[in-house]
Amino acid sequence: QVQLVESGGGLVQPGGSLRLSCAASGSSRSIYRMGWYRQAPGKQRELVATTTTGGSINSADSVKGRFTISRDNAKNTVYLQMNSLRPEDTAVYYCNAVPTSLGLINYWGKGTLVTVSS
Repeated sequence: QVQLVESGGGLVQPGGSLRLSCAASGSSRSIYRMGWYRQAPGKQRELVATTTTGGSINSADSVKGRFTISRDNAKNTVYLQMNSLRPEDTAVYYCNAVPTSLGLINYWGKGTLVTVSS
């Protein structure tokens, strides 16, 4: 059983930056894919960015050029550097982990709130 713990959310002004972290425990191997999804009030959860142990990255068009995902495979930790934040980035950000390339199991963190407001 994999547990995910997110940190780094908070309140930031438009144009500001935040860095989210997600540490996974309970896995003896590097987790195949880790990443971030977000859910704004009244909206469905959506992809932000994911990355695999091989370095493949998948990200939403809305965050390209502003958000950067990275990971430490040895620590099973994934990061999301968010720059040039906009009010529409306000959401609960959830960490996601998929242990193997089969993709049969998904783990989710409890989420961390990011609020972009002046």
